[in-house]
Amino acid sequence: MTSTTEQLAEQLSATTLLRFATAGSVDDGKSTLVGRLLHDSKSVLTDQLEAVEHASRNRGQEAPDLALLTDGLRAEREQGITIDVAYRYFATARRRFILADTPGHVQYTRNMVTGASTAELTVILVDARNGVVEQTRRHAAIAALLRVPHVVLAVNKMDLVDYAESVFAAIAEEFTAYATELGVPEVTAIPISALAGDNVVDASANMDWYGGPTVLEHLETVPVSHDLSHCHARLPVQYVIRPQTVEHPDYRGYAGQIAAGTFRVGEEVTVLPSGRTTRIAGIDLLGKPVDVAWTTQSVTLLLEDDVDISRGDLIVPSKDAPPTTQDVEATVCHVADQPLTVGHRVLLKHGTRTVKAIVKDIPSRLTLDDLSLHPHPGQLVANDIGRVKIRTAEPLPLDSYADSRRTGAFILIDPADGTTLTAGMVGESFASPEPVRDKADDGWDF
Repeated sequence: MTSTTEQLAEQLSATTLLRFATAGSVDDGKSTLVGRLLHDSKSVLTDQLEAVEHASRNRGQEAPDLALLTDGLRAEREQGITIDVAYRYFATARRRFILADTPGHVQYTRNMVTGASTAELTVILVDARNGVVEQTRRHAAIAALLRVPHVVLAVNKMDLVDYAESVFAAIAEEFTAYATELGVPEVTAIPISALAGDNVVDASANMDWYGGPTVLEHLETVPVSHDLSHCHARLPVQYVIRPQTVEHPDYRGYAGQIAAGTFRVGEEVTVLPSGRTTRIAGIDLLGKPVDVAWTTQSVTLLLEDDVDISRGDLIVPSKDAPPTTQDVEATVCHVADQPLTVGHRVLLKHGTRTVKAIVKDIPSRLTLDDLSLHPHPGQLVANDIGRVKIRTAEPLPLDSYADSRRTGAFILIDPADGTTLTAGMVGESFASPEPVRDKADDGWDF
């Protein structure tokens, strides 16, 4: 019965929900694409469309500006650019979607890290007139850094280049070659016109030379793997429940959201960083006991022994425990206006645990143009991608980001004001494409 329940949950999750993000340079048409996607898939409410039509008329536009469906901030509408990450929820008969429309301006590149960190697919737009630009390369690098499994290259504004196949082919070839250097596992190139609706939801009559899927068809059919039972099981403890009431005089539970994997009653577990071992005596889910619980469920674990556990501890299967360390090596994307420097004292937040730390070294900074490395830059500024070495005041149980996007990630925080400084990914940075580059200091093998 339990096996059937798990299989059903995994099947539903894998076939009905896709988290994806959009990215691209300024004026490449991201918000228009999202608006077109929502409009043509009939995911826009009547009052929303009427509000967009009214706002468009006030700006002297005859046709509704579909970009206004996502650009909701006043500053965004005034400047005609996306500033904040806009999340949209919509559905078709085949799948449900959570969409993050991220900014294209270089100043807001850091927002893409937020939008793409939980995405299973990223749509990177390119203006067919401009081709691959620096922001395109930066967004591809971030998608690879965050190990987003699927990347869609949407070559937009094809109507402005007479729907020329040669223009699309040249851009697709250049981008795919660059993405391969980064180790991106899959690139799907689609020629579109978001403004006219070509190949967004409906196939284009203007590009009969293209035989692939539309953007929506690809989003509906791309395989998405939600492994609920075979990845490393991890439960960061958020809260210790100790009611001490007449009904529950001896109840002691450890609550949190399962970050990965599956936990079962009777399983031997280890509490990190202390290393104490015990067994799961019970699992409470929504106030009811269950025999098994899996990824993203918020549960309370009951243990056979009284173990000293508090917020920030990590409960893992004893047979699959990650190593604990105070020396962290990671690839990071710096997101704050103030630089990150060698010797910088920070707070490192990993899961539900926050510890003091110091930046011991910044071995390299990535140059996006040719993927070369600038050695020992001394600091990272906003939007820089680089390699860092950090020493923490307390040991942390860290997975490699390649093994777990949830428990292999962390952020660095300014202890003075709580500002998020840097988003980090533990271990090797990018997947190693084949063949490996000849130069030892050129590429992603840090």
